[in-house]
Amino acid sequence: MNVHLLYRDKDFNLQQDLPWNSEAVIQDLELDTMLKAMADENEFTFEVAKTVILSGLDNDEATIRYHQQILRDCLKNPEVVESIYTIAVESIKKEKENYLGIFSDYPDAILSRSMKVLEIFIEELKKLRNLANEKYNDFDSKGFKGLFEMLKRDLTDEYFSEMENHLTQLKFKNGVLISGQLGDGNKGKNYALRKLENGNKNWWERFKYDYLFPWLENSDKKWIRRLAHNNSKKGVYNFYIHYRDESGIRALRNIKDEGINLAANALAQSDDHILNFFVHLKSELAFYRGCMALYNKLASMEAPVFFPEPMETGHLHDVRGLYDVSLALTMNRHVVGNEFRAENKDLIMVTGANQGGKSTFLRSVGVAQLMMQSGMFVPAEYFRANICDSLLTHFKREEDTEMESGKLDEELSRMDEIIRHITPGTMILFNESFGATNEREGAEIASQITGALLEKGIKIFFVTHLYEFAHSFYEKQHPKMLFLRAERKPDGTRTFKIKEGAPHQTSFGEDLYNDIFRENKGNEPTE
Repeated sequence: MNVHLLYRDKDFNLQQDLPWNSEAVIQDLELDTMLKAMADENEFTFEVAKTVILSGLDNDEATIRYHQQILRDCLKNPEVVESIYTIAVESIKKEKENYLGIFSDYPDAILSRSMKVLEIFIEELKKLRNLANEKYNDFDSKGFKGLFEMLKRDLTDEYFSEMENHLTQLKFKNGVLISGQLGDGNKGKNYALRKLENGNKNWWERFKYDYLFPWLENSDKKWIRRLAHNNSKKGVYNFYIHYRDESGIRALRNIKDEGINLAANALAQSDDHILNFFVHLKSELAFYRGCMALYNKLASMEAPVFFPEPMETGHLHDVRGLYDVSLALTMNRHVVGNEFRAENKDLIMVTGANQGGKSTFLRSVGVAQLMMQSGMFVPAEYFRANICDSLLTHFKREEDTEMESGKLDEELSRMDEIIRHITPGTMILFNESFGATNEREGAEIASQITGALLEKGIKIFFVTHLYEFAHSFYEKQHPKMLFLRAERKPDGTRTFKIKEGAPHQTSFGEDLYNDIFRENKGNEPTE
């Protein structure tokens, strides 16, 4: 039994290794805000969403569209999805409530516990099968159709009837029939559990083992243990064990344990197999439930979302109304979106006024890329982009409080690590990189690194205030470069719009200066 709601041909692995730079990506793109909105204070959903989104860079176009179809089904049928998820959660919870404790090594206890768990699973699987029958036509995706078809095909009434019949037999109401052989020193070996025929119900005549359960009171230890005989057959012998013969009872108990051991293990493995199915069902649906939670939060703000169009090859970003989802969630309202078209562009450089929305724009690009490649909707009115096989970020950091290295050294160290992990399909986001030194030195470092990456065909988004660096690339007028600029009105107002434009020689820091002193005007100390 396979779920296959995240991958067409394999199960989701929550314990898989994440990309080497996951922590940096989460920090730079402020992913925690979105993940918390998806999780809604559920730690398990948080971990699932983080794993699916960060590992989504391995997905091909077919897998991305596979996820999109399933997510559309979830948004269309939220009550059904919630019912399926609840069945999975309850099944796992009930299984945990039946634990063996100190008796985990006793075959009889293992068998008893496994039977109880299987009875629980049968009831939950029936609920799932019934949902599959009732709601099959309400779903369109290959993922849900495949899951429902598997449930309908494998979990038939005949299947449940056979399972319940096996469970009835394993209760041994008519005794336990065990075969065995004599080994060296007349010791028993090769014990095997045998099926009792209907006419042979008393072969072991309601055999009771109170000494299997030493916690019972002596008043309950009243049954005489005996091996019954079949009078209709010749050569069959019987013997009796006195109820105080603890050694004899222990010997028979050991024989029984040997006989039912294989059956107990087989039943326990069956439980594990079904439990594994419910665990995967819970894990994979947790991701989609997180997407649904995020969708509802954005819908309440009237913030647009769009199912993107991924492309396997080429460099393309065709975007309209793209906004930073984390900023929207923090402010609890729709925020300014941007549009741009970068077809066959290897370098998209963003310059312009300080506090004009450049870093926010860069985060929106990175988060949307991750959301697209994990099969989610994106925070935009329209979004079409190429798939990348790794997303690397190089954002400016706060000063090293432990003074282990200078700020520029720290930037170059991170850049060195990034270079070691670059692949032909990498996309890199630079945010105010190499600004920890003077303008000329920073521009030279940025130019050499950017030039080398462009020679390898790496796709780059670069937000910078280094005019000399930006202007030197703008002068080349290369067809594979696009230059964007944070808009500033003549009166200094920031619109937080990113539009196509050449680099300015100033970042208009005087606007910030004037704002600060305008706010403080009138608060000057007087003599």
